[in-house]
This record gives sequence, C-alpha cells and structure tokens, in this order.
Amino acid sequence: MITRTVRIQLVVFLALTLVGTAVAGIRYAGLGRALVGGTYVVHADFADAGGIFTGAEVTYRGVAVGRVDRLRPTRSGVDVALTLDDGTRVPADTLAVVANRSAIGEQYVDLQPRRREGPYLRDGTRIARAGTRTPLPTTTLLLDLDRLASSVPKKDLVTVLDELGTAFAGTGPDLSRLVDAGNSLVETADANLAQTVDLIDRGGTVLDTQRDSGSAIRSFAGDLADLSDTLVRADPDVREVLASGVLTAEQVQGLVDENAGDVPVLLANLASTGQLVRVRLRGVQQALILYPYVVRGGYTVVARDPGSSHYTAHFGLQLATSPGACRKGYEGTRRRSPQDLGRTPLNTDARCTDRTTTERGAENAPGAGAGEPRTGSEPPRSGAARSGAARSGVRPAAYDPSTGVVRLPGGEPARIGSLGGEQRAFGKESWKWLLIGPMTR
Repeated sequence: MITRTVRIQLVVFLALTLVGTAVAGIRYAGLGRALVGGTYVVHADFADAGGIFTGAEVTYRGVAVGRVDRLRPTRSGVDVALTLDDGTRVPADTLAVVANRSAIGEQYVDLQPRRREGPYLRDGTRIARAGTRTPLPTTTLLLDLDRLASSVPKKDLVTVLDELGTAFAGTGPDLSRLVDAGNSLVETADANLAQTVDLIDRGGTVLDTQRDSGSAIRSFAGDLADLSDTLVRADPDVREVLASGVLTAEQVQGLVDENAGDVPVLLANLASTGQLVRVRLRGVQQALILYPYVVRGGYTVVARDPGSSHYTAHFGLQLATSPGACRKGYEGTRRRSPQDLGRTPLNTDARCTDRTTTERGAENAPGAGAGEPRTGSEPPRSGAARSGAARSGVRPAAYDPSTGVVRLPGGEPARIGSLGGEQRAFGKESWKWLLIGPMTR
C-alpha cells in the first residue's frame, strides 16, 4: 500500500513534469504563440536556405524575438516566414542574416537594422532579396581550403618549416616576453579606448589635410629626390670637404684669433656706415637700379675709333632756357660798379624765394627725411640761422688734425677716429665724418 509520503512525492514530481513540459513547449516549441497568439509574420526572400530550419530562433540585437515558422521554395530561392512577437519594433530597413550560433552549425536568423527610426516591420511585410544574407556553404569553404593547400608547393613548404624551426629555436623566453608585452599593450589600449576612439574620429581632419596637400607633398618628394640625386653625384666632393674640414676650421680659427682686436672696431665702423646707408636707402636703391644702365651706356660714351685704335669720349651738354634765372629774393643786394674794388659786406639774406624757377643749392636738395624744400613765404633769417649747423644744433669746435682731438662745446675733449669719438663729437650727424674726415688729413 502506497504511503502518504510517497503520494505527496509523486504529486510533486507530476507537477514539476507538467511545468517543465509547458515551459519547453512554450519556450522552444512555440505552443504559446499558437495557443495565445500575439504574433505577426514577416517574410524574407533568401537566395537559398543557408542551413536554416523550421523552429530556428529569430533574434534582434541579440535578443530572441521570434521563430522561423516555415520555409517555402520559390522559383529563384526560398521564402522564409518569420513569426515575431507582438510589440517587437524592428525597423523595416533591416538585414536578415542567417548566422551560425556555434561551430557545430546551429543556424538562426539575426535581424540587423540599418537605421534606428521607422517605419517598422508589421504583419505581411516582405524583406527583399537585397536585404538578406546567408553564410558561406561548408562545401565551398572546404573546397577553397583544399585548393589553397594544394597550391602550396610541398618542397617549398618543407623548406619554410625548416627555416622557421631554425629561426625560432631557443627563442622561447623572448617569445614569451613578446607575448607578455603584447598583452600589456592590449590592456593599455583597452584602458585608453576613449582616447583612441577620439583620435580615430579626429584623424579624418589630418587625413583631409594631407589629401588637400597631395600636390605639394608630391612636389616636395620630387624635389627631395632631385636633392638626393645631386648629393649622390657630389659624393666625392662632399667627402673631400669633410676630409679637409678640420684643416679649414683651424685656418678659420687662426684668422679669427689674428683679427680679434680689429673685428670689434670694424663692426663699430660698420654700424656708422649702416646708419648712413639706412638714411640714404632710397638713393642707394636708385643707384643700384641705374648702375647697370650706366655701365651699358659707358660703352657709347667711350668708344674705340677703328681707324686709330684710340678711345674717344663723347660728352653732351644741354642748357635749359626756361625757366630763367631766379631773381626774386636778391633785391637787397646793391649793384656794384666793376671799378669798385673796396670791401663790401656779404649779403647773407640773399636767397631765391621764387618756387616757379629752378631752385639750386644744398637747402633745396632732396634727401631722405629732409622733408619739402623751404618755401619762399618763409621769413628771411640770418646766415647763421640758415646754416646747416644752426638748424641741426651743432656748434663749431676747434679740431687738431695731427692729434684728432676736438673740444666739445662743454670743454670736454674727444678723439676723432677712436671708438665712439665721432658719436660724442657730432651726435646724430656723426656719419658726416665719413665724408669730411679724409679732407682733414
């Protein structure tokens, strides 16, 4: 007779069996969809079945959302009916891919959306042939592997294996360190994944810049190739220069040592010359422009006479009759008789005040920074006031050409020709010593 305990155990076992059967039927056999409903069917047009079968799982973003209901052959492929759970919002622009879940070949249909927003799949929607993919057939894979293996020459393969064995013999510790370093590299890259992704995203800007500069890069590469070819051709000369470089350096060092005392003085004098050139830069520029024409015209001024083999100089003088001589401004000068041989004071107030005539004289000579010539409306001044010395603020001083000493207005002596002497004596007008210095010797 069955005891009460055994009866309870049998009832519990029966209940567990019913629950397990129900779960298996609903979860794997699709009985829940058949009994309860709440599904819709989507058709996918595949070129071939690709190993898919009725009851295979359908996933969307890795989540099971339905089952393969049936497969129906067509004239050009296979029509696969996919039963999806009601409420599953799958974009209509979706790829239906037959994928392998494991190495043993358990296929399922994976829905891979190509956009996030709608429209969405609904009952009766058909996924076109262009939106389906099937895995490579196993037979094709095996045939391709066989062809690849057959294409490798066995003798060469044996040679390669022997060489690899020789190359890696005794390198176990090094390979182990290489693998460990590779693992560390992967871990570091994983830790800096965000920076790496940002670098890749920003790399497009650099690549676009390189693409826009493609012509310049090609030109630079061509010029670099020409430079390299030139260096190759000049290799003997370069070697000779390098071989004699030590001797040349010694000679240059000797030259510098011998002129160590004179170079500072030369540089100081060049500073004065540079200031003069800077002030008269426009004139120097004009002289450099006209110099080639002067040289070319010199051959016409000095020509060789073919008959006598002598050189003849040709000069010409052109006199302008208009405008005439300037008379305005000289009214205060008293006319003297040619027979008057007495002393008469110089009229220092006489000057040309008529700008309509050709003005001559140093005060009207153009110069850099000199400004416009003085107009005739300026009030007359004394000779001392109109002199260049008075205008520049420089006062006359006694100068001894034998010693080069000049007495400054304050009584302080300065030696012309020494370092800084001209600057102390003439100030901003020290460059004039370059012109008047030779005349004092």
